[in-house]
This record gives sequence, C-alpha cells and structure tokens, in this order.
Amino acid sequence: MNYIVYDLEATCWNGHAPTDMQEIIEIGALLINPYGEVEKEFSRFVKPKLAPTLSMYCKELTSITQAQIDSADNYDEVEYDFKHWINMQEDYLLCSWGKFDKRMLFENGNLHKLDTEWINPHIDMKKQYQRICKLKKEIGLKWAVSREKFEFEGIPHRAISDAINTAKIFVRYIEDWEQ
Repeated sequence: MNYIVYDLEATCWNGHAPTDMQEIIEIGALLINPYGEVEKEFSRFVKPKLAPTLSMYCKELTSITQAQIDSADNYDEVEYDFKHWINMQEDYLLCSWGKFDKRMLFENGNLHKLDTEWINPHIDMKKQYQRICKLKKEIGLKWAVSREKFEFEGIPHRAISDAINTAKIFVRYIEDWEQ
C-alpha cells in the first residue's frame, strides 16, 4: 500500500467572491511507502477556470503569484499527471488534513466533468489525529506539528509545504490510521 499525503490550495477571497466555488490552484503531495519512507514528491500549480485572477487576499495568504497561475496547466491536465504520479495500478490511500481537500478534489473533478472514483480511498487525518491523541477537539495542522515537537518546514498555506508537514505526523502514527 502506498500512502499519498497531499494538500491543496484553492482560490479564496476576503469578502465578495466572484464565484460560489473555490478552485484548486496548487497540489502538493508525498508518496510514502508502507515502511514510512518518502519515495517521491508532486508539486504543481493549477490554472482556475471560473476565476482565473487571484484575489489579493489569496496571493498574500498563499504567496502564490498570478504569473505562477497564468503559466499553469488546467485542472484536467494536472489531475491526469497527479493520478499517473500516484500509479493507480498499485494500492493507494489518499491522506489529507481535514475534509476540505477531498471535497475540493470532488468539486473540481465534477466542474471539469472528470471521474472522481479515484478519490474514494481517503482518510481525514485531522479527525483521526483527534482520536489517536485523545483530544477534545480537532486541531489545525500547525498546532499538530507543534504538539508533536516538529519544526514546521516551508511556507504555510503552500500545498507542498503543508503536505511535507502533514507527512511527518502521518509517519509518526503510521500504524494507527484507520481506513
């Protein structure tokens, strides 16, 4: 079984949104083997379809530039490459911190009229971390990284950085996650 620990960044606004739907603008992921070893990384920007111009809020929050988005491929191309990178011929389990990322994959897949069945082998690490650590409530990724005495690597709200930090927690509790 390969574990795909991933994170997404999406279009966002502080106030009036030009569309009701957020779109994925970045995918970051690590493929972790059953022994807890990182085998490879995936990091790509995605050009949004409905709102191709990033809000100032989104650019400041994520540090993603308009130029990075303008030169990115469309979602269907990036999703195709991501699925190929996962190597869906082997057993895999998608792992993300919270429900947002899974929902975004479904919504963006539906927007682009793509198959979404591949998203179903998925765990919500945020919910399971609460159970594993016997916490009263779910906590954010930065709090969990700090709680585990890890140093947060990279830039917060960047998909590959958040995936790297999520993977640290995943590997620490690799035997405890439930499918």
